[in-house]
Amino acid sequence: MATGTPQHQRSGPVLLLGVLVLFIDGYDLFILGAVGPSLLQYEPWGATPATLGMLGSITAVGGALGAVVAGWAGDVYGRRLPMMLSLAWVSLWMAASAVAPSLGLFAFTRFAVGIGLGALIPLVVAVVTEAAPSTRRSLWVGIAMTGVAFGGLGAAFAARALLGSAPFQQLFLIGAVAVVLLPLVWRLVPGGAPVVHLASELSPAATGSRAAQLLAPANRRATLLFWAATFLGLVVVYGASTFLPTLMVNAGYDLNSSLEFLITFNAGAILGTLVVTALADRGRLQAITVGCALVAAAAFLVLSTPQARWLLLVMAAAAGLGALGTQNLVNSYVARYHEPRLRGTALGFSLGVGRLGAIAGPLYLSAVTVAFTSPKAGFYAFIVPAVLGALVISLIPRQRTEHLVRAAPGVAAPASI
Repeated sequence: MATGTPQHQRSGPVLLLGVLVLFIDGYDLFILGAVGPSLLQYEPWGATPATLGMLGSITAVGGALGAVVAGWAGDVYGRRLPMMLSLAWVSLWMAASAVAPSLGLFAFTRFAVGIGLGALIPLVVAVVTEAAPSTRRSLWVGIAMTGVAFGGLGAAFAARALLGSAPFQQLFLIGAVAVVLLPLVWRLVPGGAPVVHLASELSPAATGSRAAQLLAPANRRATLLFWAATFLGLVVVYGASTFLPTLMVNAGYDLNSSLEFLITFNAGAILGTLVVTALADRGRLQAITVGCALVAAAAFLVLSTPQARWLLLVMAAAAGLGALGTQNLVNSYVARYHEPRLRGTALGFSLGVGRLGAIAGPLYLSAVTVAFTSPKAGFYAFIVPAVLGALVISLIPRQRTEHLVRAAPGVAAPASI
């Protein structure tokens, strides 16, 4: 970030950068699901639904590692360097995915891509939260997180346009364009550690292990519940991103129709997230997050039944809001709950530990689709983690207020959550 640039002048470009970075994240997340039916038909690799689940999960394993390391590094060294390294890393390995000659090497590239993808969300959420007006932090994080859904739309449109005329592997090459964002990151993202405003944050206790502080008595309950909420949310998000087109094909739709549902899923996530995050800034973040999780459960229930096509498309949009929208709100909740000194670490660990759900989600869905022949089973499988997620979010304690009411002079405290 250029020195001397006023906050109000740089905040808009930082938000746009966050959307662009997470577009890359979303494209790389959803492209595996978008090409899933074609990958399963690619005879040289002999992939099965279980293989597809494994590929989704191994991406998430890398994501867990990347989230924890990048969240901590962002708090200690600043957000800029970890974000630049992550984008360059993603570009390299998405290009490698496009030319992988075997399923084994392709799986390795997906693991490597996952490391970079896992790093991006905690870094972007921290940067956008710190640049946002104090009364619009949930909305700004929500806007940034729509980049994930826009990336999912990009993956679906690219698959619809190119599959059949080009090998599915070539769609992974598009993700390599992440490297073009490096100059913008250098220009807009702070290079140093987050500024400490409070004397309490300079105390000896505050200089200890950041991870240990997340599990200290004052933070433990909220930390564990945030981890559980993220686990359950990512079961739904990664399960849907990997399996939704395949589930729709199994339900009797052709490939183009199934990609339409994926497009609608992401469009619903974009529009819904903007609405619910704006509402959350009015002081009802917890209640709205619970409601979004329940919307996901209801939408997947309706998708499991024969309905008019228009209603199924509406429910696909509602499922997008319930899945991606809920996780976007949880990320904002974590960022607003913790003071700046712990924000990146809290997000990194929440997404890192929570990514066990991203690992479990595709495996869970593949196990259900293999164990049960009914095409409804895959949709039912989403309902359980969505309902449990709503319950967990409802149990998160009220935000501690010490770091809000003792903010530095001239720094406005965020709205109650």
